[in-house]
Amino acid sequence: MPKLIVVEKPESWKFNVEDVEVITPDKYISEEAYQSVKNLKVINLCKSYQYQSEGYYVSLLAEARNHKVLPGVSTIQDLRFPSILRDDSQDFDELIQSTFKNEPYQQVEFNIYFGNAQAEHLNRLALQLFQLVQAPSLRASFARKHKWVLHNIKPISIKEVPESDKPLLAQALEKYLHRKRDYKPDKKKYDLAILVNPDDKNPPSDDRALKRFYKAALESGFNTEFITKNDFDQLIQYDALFIRETTNVNHHTFRFAKKAESLGLVVMDDPQSILKCTNKVYMHELLSAHKILTPKSFVISEENCDKLSEKMAFPFILKQPDGAFSKGVFKIESLEEFKNVRESMFEKSDLLIAQEFLPTPFDWRVGIIDGQVIYVCKYFMASHHWQIVNWNANKEKSRDGEVECIAIDQAPSGLLKTALKATSLIGKSLYGVDMKEIDDKFYVIEINDNPNIDAGIEDKILKDKLYDTIMEVFLNKIKADK
Repeated sequence: MPKLIVVEKPESWKFNVEDVEVITPDKYISEEAYQSVKNLKVINLCKSYQYQSEGYYVSLLAEARNHKVLPGVSTIQDLRFPSILRDDSQDFDELIQSTFKNEPYQQVEFNIYFGNAQAEHLNRLALQLFQLVQAPSLRASFARKHKWVLHNIKPISIKEVPESDKPLLAQALEKYLHRKRDYKPDKKKYDLAILVNPDDKNPPSDDRALKRFYKAALESGFNTEFITKNDFDQLIQYDALFIRETTNVNHHTFRFAKKAESLGLVVMDDPQSILKCTNKVYMHELLSAHKILTPKSFVISEENCDKLSEKMAFPFILKQPDGAFSKGVFKIESLEEFKNVRESMFEKSDLLIAQEFLPTPFDWRVGIIDGQVIYVCKYFMASHHWQIVNWNANKEKSRDGEVECIAIDQAPSGLLKTALKATSLIGKSLYGVDMKEIDDKFYVIEINDNPNIDAGIEDKILKDKLYDTIMEVFLNKIKADK
């Protein structure tokens, strides 16, 4: 990927970085060559990112041209609201406190260059701040009140970099631009990141499936790497992001999806799909509005929950809006149980979903990507339990029910038609539609935005072709964007 550094006075640029062109903002903005070229990585080192400044327009036009630019426009906008950045820094408050626990002064200020600081003990915090505010050079200040807090963080220009820091800036810049992966001598054309959580006990794909995804990606023409939540700053290096950990809106997976989309990456699952699928209140309204058959359901609040017994017979299902993997879902057998369970659930959400209980021996799951069905499974209920997963089981082996994968052409046509119609309301990403079959009618229970794909289960029929199909969709989406 060709690399550009944009700075007001290239002649004063003292750092020798291989395979990088240094140009003025006017040249980048005006010259036709930079308007039409594809796959550029742009480091914007202009003296100002203020609205309507040249620095601002460099980042704005880079995004319009589908160039990978640092900082992006969303970062420039974030810098206008320091109070929001201070609030976001609370996500790593423990790191802030441990970094400054031996600090004798009441205030600390230091510079950050692509996630690197002069003092070794500041580097972990510097990297976190760079992930929070992705700008090349930053100055962060912290103050101690009852505890250490981020007081301010702002970009600094090349002119503001102390002479003693310039070697660090040059080193950090070269490391950022010339990661090891850029020198691979293969002929792969695109770069794919697969986001995983090695510590997740219930990931959407097991290790064997992840290896098959990796193999399929390489064979499709991708340089492929597994990344974790600590690699937020590396997203600019890729063409596509595949999220293979449990998603949620109030979670780093959503921030990864949003950032990747803003950088022009092809993302699965995209932020819109995460936003829509992880909230059962939204899903209830969407499916109802489009006349898709669902169990009888009601959205309830603390104000109207006492009237539910007039509409819903016991037992019924009570759901947290953003529950996943059958968690946050309760079978309510009595009014007393309803009062007890809803009290703790309302502490987490102002709204809950009450849903008709439809007992069946199994749930259907239809896997869909880009409007095509890629697998169909029957998930049977866990032993002596009403769900496919019994989280209270004493032994892990008895926690999950059996799974049967069937050929797509052997699945009921009504099942496939309903699943495709439901997912078309969300988008063209990767989905798993959970349904119940009663009297030859198919009821949509929920749509999952990053469904399970485990080796030997969902891939049992298509085998390697399932993974190849997903990578082919990535490839086609990238090519369509070029």
